[in-house]
Amino acid sequence: MSKFGAKSTTDDVLDGHDLNGKTVFVTGGNSGLGQETGRAMAAKGAHVILLGRNQEKLDEAIGEIRKDNGEGEIETLLCDLGSLDSIRQCGAEARSRYSKIDILINNAGVMACPMGRTSDGFETQFGTNHIGHFALTKELMPLIEKGADKRIVNLSSRAHHIAPANLDDPNFEEAAYDPWLSYGQAKTANVLFSVGLEERFGAKGIHSYAVHPGGIQTNLGRHMTEEQSAALIERVTTSDPDFEWKTIPQGAATQCWAATAREVEGSGGVYCEDCGVAEIDDVSAKKGVRTYALAKASADRLWSISEQMIGDTFRA
Repeated sequence: MSKFGAKSTTDDVLDGHDLNGKTVFVTGGNSGLGQETGRAMAAKGAHVILLGRNQEKLDEAIGEIRKDNGEGEIETLLCDLGSLDSIRQCGAEARSRYSKIDILINNAGVMACPMGRTSDGFETQFGTNHIGHFALTKELMPLIEKGADKRIVNLSSRAHHIAPANLDDPNFEEAAYDPWLSYGQAKTANVLFSVGLEERFGAKGIHSYAVHPGGIQTNLGRHMTEEQSAALIERVTTSDPDFEWKTIPQGAATQCWAATAREVEGSGGVYCEDCGVAEIDDVSAKKGVRTYALAKASADRLWSISEQMIGDTFRA
């Protein structure tokens, strides 16, 4: 059980934690939840590396963080999750610059964007939200294995309730594209990836967690039209009349909690929301994780498909 909840902030959940000596990687660190996670962990002494695809925006994020944290140890790495070449270059640079990673937070993502393809031909949402992080985690795993209290946090969403991952057609090569269906399938893949990581690396002391941050107004919705935004709000408030938007510090709290909480020490492969481990629930539209998102058989199949897509094996 956790003493925190939906309204807890990053500073709340990290209170009492000393992160001095910890090396923390955060994808999508140039804004929103990633920037706030970097700020909060740097404030507790962590050596934070923010990853993003735009150096200017990363530099602006560091400037904002240092307004609060002075000269905290914060660095950047360029990484475009829509390009396997960029991911491999980022991995090689990380391995040359750093000796370990204690916490990896796969925070970056895109939502409800128009049909598109990554530079490697993957559907944009599946390719960025899942395949990009799958490939990056593989590249960084040698450093993670050298860390202490090793944790990997994958940002998912309650949108995984929309649909299971379609492992027969993950890139919408046959089915008609729907931006919300694609997003839901990608967010299910993020949970399954956490299950797969735990299965393969848990025995090495590397534990993995999927996280639903809650509803937060960030630039994640930058691809949405006004009509899509209105439809999303109507859908959320209809399914949950008590729904409240979270602030960015509240939204980033659950990933900070999963990355540091003593309550989940030594275990993983779970889905977290509101700063706690969610229960399996195949009915509620307001909470819980669907059974299909935790299914080992689906996690194993997704892992094999992902290896085929990146053209490499990812083994413990």
